Amino acid sequence: MAIARRKRAIRRDWTRDEVKELKKHSKDKTRVKTISRALKRTLAAVRQKAQRLGISLGHRRTKKK
Repeated sequence: MAIARRKRAIRRDWTRDEVKELKKHSKDKTRVKTISRALKRTLAAVRQKAQRLGISLGHRRTKKK
């Protein structure tokens, strides 16, 4: 019986264009899920990069009355 091996993650460096697009999405308050699809990166990768750049992500939630 063969043991299933996990697929190794292939890390890609962030390009200047990707960082620029991430900052634009931050200003537009785009949802993180939408950003990750646009950049073809995981949610965690997008959040981590934004944190390192010191920018906020996602829309602002308002309290429901």
